[in-house]
Amino acid sequence: MGEVEPGPTGPLEPPEPPEAPVASRRPGGIRVLKRNMKRSGSRHCLHRRSRFSSRERDWLKEDVKRGCVYLYGAETATATTIASVASTVTSSSSDLRLVLCTVETPASEICAGEGKESLYLQLHGDLVRRLDPAERPLQMVYEYLGSLGFEDPVRIQEEATNPDLSCMIRFYGEKPCQMDHLDRILLSGIYNVRKGKTQLHKWAERLVILCGTCLIVSSVKDCQTGKMHILPLVGGKVVSQRISTVDLSCYSLEEVPEHLFYSQDITYLNLRHNFMQLERPGGLDCLYRFSQLKGLNLSHNKLGLFPILLCEISTLTELNLSCNGFHELPVQIGNLLNLQTLCLDGNSLTGLPEELGNLQQLSTLGLSFNNFSQIPEACVKLTMLEKLSMAGNQLEVLNLGILNRMKHIKHVDLRLNSLKRTVIDNVEGNKHVTHMDLRDNQLTDLDLSSLGSLQQLHCERNQLRDLTLSGFTLRVLCANANRLTTVNVYPVPSLLTSLELSRNQLEYVPDWVCESKKLEVLDMSYNLLTEVPIRILSSLSLRKLMVGYNHIQSLPDLLEHIPLEVLDLQHNLLTRLPETLFSKALNLRYLNASANSLESLPSAGSGEESLSMLQLLYLTNNQLTDQCIPVLVGHPHLRILHLANNQLQTFPASKLNKLEQLEELNLSGNKLKTIPTTIANCKHLHTLVAHSNIISIFPEILHLPQIQFVDLSCNDLTEILIPEALPPTLQDLDLTGNTNLVLEHKTLDVFSHITTLKIDQKTLTADSAGASTFWSHGLAEMAGQRNKLCVSALAVDNFAEGVEAVYGMFDGDRNEELPRLLQCTMADVLSEEVQQSAVDTVFMANTFLVSHRKLGMAGQKLGSSALLCYIHHDTADPTSSFTLTVGNVGTCQAVLCRNGQPLPLSKIFSLEHCPEEQQRVKEQKAIITEDNKVNGVTCCTRMLGCTYLYPWILPKPHICSLPLTVQDELLILGNKALWERLSYLEAVSTVRHVHDPLAAAKKLCTLAQSYGCQDNVGAMVVCLNVGEDGCTCEVNGLSLPGPGGFAPTAVLKDAPKPTTPSSSSGIASEFSSEMSTSEVSSEVGSTASDEHAASGLDASLLPRPERRCSLHPVPTSGAFQRQPSCATFSSNQSDNGLDSDDDQPVEGVIINGSRVEVEVDIHCCKGKGLEASPPALEETSLTQGPEEDSGGLIFRFRRQNSVNCGTLLPLSRELQKSPSTSCLYGKKLSNGSIVPLEDSLNLIEVATEAPKKKTGYFCAPTQLEPEDQLIIPHDLEEEVKEQLKQPQDTRGGTNSEPWEEDRVDHPEEFDTAL
Repeated sequence: MGEVEPGPTGPLEPPEPPEAPVASRRPGGIRVLKRNMKRSGSRHCLHRRSRFSSRERDWLKEDVKRGCVYLYGAETATATTIASVASTVTSSSSDLRLVLCTVETPASEICAGEGKESLYLQLHGDLVRRLDPAERPLQMVYEYLGSLGFEDPVRIQEEATNPDLSCMIRFYGEKPCQMDHLDRILLSGIYNVRKGKTQLHKWAERLVILCGTCLIVSSVKDCQTGKMHILPLVGGKVVSQRISTVDLSCYSLEEVPEHLFYSQDITYLNLRHNFMQLERPGGLDCLYRFSQLKGLNLSHNKLGLFPILLCEISTLTELNLSCNGFHELPVQIGNLLNLQTLCLDGNSLTGLPEELGNLQQLSTLGLSFNNFSQIPEACVKLTMLEKLSMAGNQLEVLNLGILNRMKHIKHVDLRLNSLKRTVIDNVEGNKHVTHMDLRDNQLTDLDLSSLGSLQQLHCERNQLRDLTLSGFTLRVLCANANRLTTVNVYPVPSLLTSLELSRNQLEYVPDWVCESKKLEVLDMSYNLLTEVPIRILSSLSLRKLMVGYNHIQSLPDLLEHIPLEVLDLQHNLLTRLPETLFSKALNLRYLNASANSLESLPSAGSGEESLSMLQLLYLTNNQLTDQCIPVLVGHPHLRILHLANNQLQTFPASKLNKLEQLEELNLSGNKLKTIPTTIANCKHLHTLVAHSNIISIFPEILHLPQIQFVDLSCNDLTEILIPEALPPTLQDLDLTGNTNLVLEHKTLDVFSHITTLKIDQKTLTADSAGASTFWSHGLAEMAGQRNKLCVSALAVDNFAEGVEAVYGMFDGDRNEELPRLLQCTMADVLSEEVQQSAVDTVFMANTFLVSHRKLGMAGQKLGSSALLCYIHHDTADPTSSFTLTVGNVGTCQAVLCRNGQPLPLSKIFSLEHCPEEQQRVKEQKAIITEDNKVNGVTCCTRMLGCTYLYPWILPKPHICSLPLTVQDELLILGNKALWERLSYLEAVSTVRHVHDPLAAAKKLCTLAQSYGCQDNVGAMVVCLNVGEDGCTCEVNGLSLPGPGGFAPTAVLKDAPKPTTPSSSSGIASEFSSEMSTSEVSSEVGSTASDEHAASGLDASLLPRPERRCSLHPVPTSGAFQRQPSCATFSSNQSDNGLDSDDDQPVEGVIINGSRVEVEVDIHCCKGKGLEASPPALEETSLTQGPEEDSGGLIFRFRRQNSVNCGTLLPLSRELQKSPSTSCLYGKKLSNGSIVPLEDSLNLIEVATEAPKKKTGYFCAPTQLEPEDQLIIPHDLEEEVKEQLKQPQDTRGGTNSEPWEEDRVDHPEEFDTAL
């Protein structure tokens, strides 16, 4: 924004400073600040260029009920069509006015101060509504933020001042121009018109409007008040929509355009989702002027009161008044005698007037999502009523007697009520009801045997134990997700075609099912079955049989040919399949026998040519060996083959050569050493998954013309021989987890054309040692059968200076934009929120809410599930153990493996899994469609984004926080698709003993796909080691070296080979970079050795403080315990050693490829009050052998995971005796940098040419360097020893007390260049 212009002053205005110019006064006493907003190039987001002045901030802080309202001009509006296509109407003047007010300030007062007639409100970039004069804008903003989830009034006040909030709630001083909407229906303009074709008639400018198939021409120039000539268009000269239908939905209309009333042929008028008014020139009271109107849609207009004059449109046959907040209907509704369809869903009706019974033509009545407690008696009088919808009401008793009296009723929808029982007034049967929907109720027993004509019944997600039905006309029965133990249908349903009884407690297949002669689909998965009757398996009508997730141990052999096409047997106890399965089920196209104990497969047929039509075969997670491979040749039509997690060691080349139709092959989790070269004959192959094997030779797949996805991660690949050109179809190549793989630059250049290339970033030895020892993660994402990946993940192992971690999972369902946005921004938001609040529930909730706001325009129509896991120390007690805080919205979940058992940490926010959320959405009058989606869009009730579905969809997360213990082994994060296919227990038991987290995550995704998942699937496995056994503190009894140093063998084992030292310095040093490999590759672009020469050493050693780890960090103090020898940081802080404000390289800065290293001089002093090393530790020191003594002296900095914990440990007895050993004191900046204290001990002197300002390389974030070494070469060792002996010689044989006094009074300095 530009400069703040002086505005009017008044009672609500903070006091003016003396130099402020005098401003004019306006009525109402509100302060108006005019600010120019600069529009960014991204989706119309506005950003402020200046802040509130100090007096404005002070005025706001005095009372949380004060705040500001951003008032936009009409020309800065953003018009969004119903297709979510943004179109912006702007002008050269895009001004924005900021109004300071209170929650009590009405819109009329703001209008008076601004000289406006009305204020307009726009929510989520959608419709624009005129505010009533008594409405209070600031109060509306505060209530909106409170409903999102903000609780702190001060935080609400702060959020209300953020201009980014305008993407969700915005106020206008004038109604925005939205002519682009009207152009869809009405084409208007000024044209030259003449009457007649002769030259005698002159041309004249007239306003011309195209409406339907009529041309409306004004008789007066530039005026619509005069006579309008209506000219029908015939002969097809003008192409337009049908004149009988006009769609004006989602236009923010308050009245019907006057032009429409000139077209008398309109029969259907759609005014849905507007703000239609009653008493206006084109309001609802004028709709009777459409004399031919038959269909009228006024849903979502928030009318509040039923427009009585609508009852005078006697021609209406269809009327939709849903979601208008009606509490009652007028008796005049009985005048609509021709009405056939009446929809009153989403209101607050509790009853119907008796006059509604006059509508004898009414056949469809919608009363869903109202407040009815019983079926209205008025429905009995509707003799022609066939379909009654009363879903989402408050019915507790199903009265079948009322249905018996409704002689023509056929379809009854009673979903989402509170039905607990059924009653019947008489024993007379009902012969009219054919379709009944009782899903999502609370029924425990259901007897509908009186419904003799019932054809279709849905009763999923109840609590049914017994179900009794009549089978005379039954065709479809769906009773999934109940507790059924018995299902009785009498007589045998001879017309039954589909039966779904999954997720119940059935122990056997009912006999009447075996006798159903027309049954085509049978789903009895997730039950307690132990066998499948031979009559079911031999049925001559059954096409699809689903009996997975049972306890079936064997299947009967087939004696006759059967028409079975789909067979699902996964998750049973099968050791073999019927020998005649493939020879008798010749139509079988899909077989899933994963997660059994199969050791062999039946033969495909007895003849040389197989008649098998099998196309999809899933055999993952069995005990199959190489002997099963020849059997697969008998299925020449195989397109998808999954053999993951078996005991395969080889795949014969001759057998693979015959599977020419293969499109997808999954061989992961076996013991394969190679993929046969004959895979090149599979010309249709587009997916090859072979991770977690021991493959050492890259398969010959890069010549396949249709190959798209290749996963060879977690193998033993060493090199890749590639052709000159890759197939253009290759999109994804995963080579991670191949530790010995070395890719040449030429190979990388060829692979650079692949859309997604995943390879390991080669980390240096010291870098890997610097990684956190308490957790490590592996991530796997698979697109499945969809052409795009809509799942993203966040993984930061070293969050907040390396002592914390953040992991996240984001699932956009059908969009990939929002998950990527959240992946990039959510960790930064969390970092900011942690600094503002120490309460885990507060900072985690605010992280989700702020991320929701930051989505901007992208979050208006799109949404995403989000899961965030934060491992941290308790901010109130930094010495405490780690705490895990988890927040989630949507369907992404996190599960903790504690002592081998799963511990769910998330909550599924969906209509099916969360009854309280379902009740909340119902109370807010959302329309839940039959597929259990809010307004037909999403099944989630809490998401980030989808702001246009407010208040039904909210971003407030579920938060769980618990301390981590030694029993915690794994943390598993997954999206909806993963947890739909894997139970918590199976997921934990599957990967608990897999040491590589990447291989564990890959295994979970592979299992999900083999179990039937065709959607995007994502999994992240975090291996935890945060117990006391992972502690490296001395206080926990770990044997640590004292001042005598480490054992020489231990030092040389882990120490990298030193480089040739500098002749000028006499010292060679080696330091590690904490920068992750991804940062190195992305920000710098090169990888360089971390070995370099350093300045000379002329100092004694430092005493070693008590060693602590990240489990037990040292409380924050002013003592400087860790002094890095070089500051290493990413290039976004400094570019090639140059500060952002410098033009020339600074002396003392070494550019080393992927790092920037800063030399500083360290002065080790004998400070006052510094204690010497404890004698006990000195006695435990180890003596260095002569061979090491001749090879050079080695120093090592031992870095712990705590950012301010470090130790310099000597490795020579001569160096241990130095009396000048001391501690370093320093100051830690808020950004993690270490700078010297200027007013206390002068312990660190920066190089004279190095800048002293707070920017640049000295303000880089602290880098964790676990193993830095100071190496003294052999030729300079004697010189160093002599220098170190000098202070000892000066003291002679003095006792310890004079030495202590001398150490305090006369500090002796030694320069050490790091």
